[in-house]
Amino acid sequence: MEAPTSSKFYPLPCLLTCCSLFSGFYSIVAAINGNFYAAAIAILVAAVFDGLDGRVARMTRSTSTFGMELDSLCDLVSFGVAPALLAYLWALTPYGRYGWLAAFLYVATTALRLARFNSQAATSGPDFVGLPCPAAAMMIATTVMFSRFLGATDTVKHLSILLLVYILSYLMVSSHRYLSFKHMEITRARAFQLVVFMLLLLILLATEPPITLFIVCLGYILSGPVLALHALLTKSRLARDRRKIS
Repeated sequence: MEAPTSSKFYPLPCLLTCCSLFSGFYSIVAAINGNFYAAAIAILVAAVFDGLDGRVARMTRSTSTFGMELDSLCDLVSFGVAPALLAYLWALTPYGRYGWLAAFLYVATTALRLARFNSQAATSGPDFVGLPCPAAAMMIATTVMFSRFLGATDTVKHLSILLLVYILSYLMVSSHRYLSFKHMEITRARAFQLVVFMLLLLILLATEPPITLFIVCLGYILSGPVLALHALLTKSRLARDRRKIS
């Protein structure tokens, strides 16, 4: 991926980025007011705008250093502070010090993840190094939605939520690689198949959004460690084969 060198201000991508910031800020307000489901949905909306701003910037050739820095600052609020506060007020408060430390760790690792992404944007290759912070935020948001589907309408106290926040914090600063869908090259022959697939995926997600979104996010979260384990096993098998040959 080419690093943007222009410091120009392009209104349309920046407006979409500010829409993501607005959604993240609304999530914070909703979480403080105890409306956790609305806060979770606001984080998902922020993720949609975050995906759109980069796509629009690349399509209109309006990428810039200003836009990249603005995007990172807004991401820290929408996908760092907002999900951390949501998790803390929704499930981590009963754990006292361990709860707010987990929330702080999540914000700190989000900042580190964004700083590393910006510094390695030109050399990181087609995949993400470490879990993208929007995916981590969506995992927290869909967990809230899934719990609501199971009947938890208020705050919860479950050790798995505390562990989830710590695991997500680790994955964001890990070296696990995650697939990136930003630079997919779609041939004309496969365009129709992609449209059909996206239509089927949309129908699947619309059946029971709290369940399907949770499963999709969980699957993406697990894909990094699974791919790392597969690479490790493949490397070990190749090493054994070389020893046998020698």
